[in-house]
Amino acid sequence: KHKQLYDLGGLELSVDPRPLRFARNFLDTFRDVYRLESPDISTAVGISGPAFPMNASDRLWAKYKLGERSKIIDPMTQQPAVRNIFFDDGSAVSVKALQARGTVFWQCNVALGVIAQQLATAFQMPVADVRGDLVAGLNPGVRLMPSHVMALSLAQERGFTYMKP
Repeated sequence: KHKQLYDLGGLELSVDPRPLRFARNFLDTFRDVYRLESPDISTAVGISGPAFPMNASDRLWAKYKLGERSKIIDPMTQQPAVRNIFFDDGSAVSVKALQARGTVFWQCNVALGVIAQQLATAFQMPVADVRGDLVAGLNPGVRLMPSHVMALSLAQERGFTYMKP
């Protein structure tokens, strides 16, 4: 009945280290005020461009130096992150915690192609190999969508309200 979409498409994760707080707050508020949980309340998080590391496994973070490339510091080591610090930090503001509450995360396929090209160039690897590795290394449950703009439109057609943090 209540649906909210969070467009993290162009978000620089180094600038906003807790972008998932909005989705958590939406879920918490509806739970506390109206006693609603999934499926009566739904959230989705759309990712493309520089926010890609949020959807990447620890293996991809280490292999492609995503923390260093994106200037994302691991709060535990105070060094460029070599693990996905957004996936499961034990808090209610993590990808895993939100997925457990029904939040859907998607990844733009068009943006993934651009990222694959950039990483292939940086690491002198074939683009097709890097792209295949990126797709295989998406976090569990991430949906690969043909394009971010298409997914945004489809979500809004299905009644999701839109928020761009």
